[in-house]
Amino acid sequence: MQIKINELASLIKERLQKPLPGNDAHQITRIKTKSEITFSNTEETATPAAVLILLFPSGNEIEFFLTKRTEDVEHHKGQISLPGGLKEKDESLKQTAIRETKEEVGIDPNTIMILGSLTPFFIPVTGYIVHPFIGWCKEKPLTQVHDVEVHQLFSVSIAGLLDESILKNEEWNIRGYDAIVPYYNFDKCKVWGATAAMLSEFKSILQDISSI
Repeated sequence: MQIKINELASLIKERLQKPLPGNDAHQITRIKTKSEITFSNTEETATPAAVLILLFPSGNEIEFFLTKRTEDVEHHKGQISLPGGLKEKDESLKQTAIRETKEEVGIDPNTIMILGSLTPFFIPVTGYIVHPFIGWCKEKPLTQVHDVEVHQLFSVSIAGLLDESILKNEEWNIRGYDAIVPYYNFDKCKVWGATAAMLSEFKSILQDISSI
């Protein structure tokens, strides 16, 4: 990406105010099963949640955090995810994303500037509808992992996300169903499912900015 680091936040903020790629980007990492799976959860009755893609400078790169969940959490045990969680009663979804990032990885909310949000993503397995936000820190934030929820904290670069060679496909068996699973094969982790779908949309946003 040829754009200067100090210009990126304002360009992302501007792009997020325009129509989003949405489902077209989500389909890139959609899991394909050989037989149809039905779920009782619906988008109309979904539980709201929020996550944060928190960008920060690291040397000559821009990076963001991913977490590996512990085996002690209720859903998505051991999976790679973005910091986030369920909305509480008296807060906005933006506040949820910031609060959960503080709780899970210890980042000071006062250092986070929210640039905008991506398309909400419905997860039929859990019945959550996840609202992804994009945030910015002027410098790499200090972190403190909440070890009940987070087993490991990773940082990956947006240059890595933009590398077309990291998008892979494998045959997996998920909940007894044979499936073709697209995933992002970062150096430290495989990212699939809902997190991959949200990163696909963010990647599309970055590609739009790169073409300016």
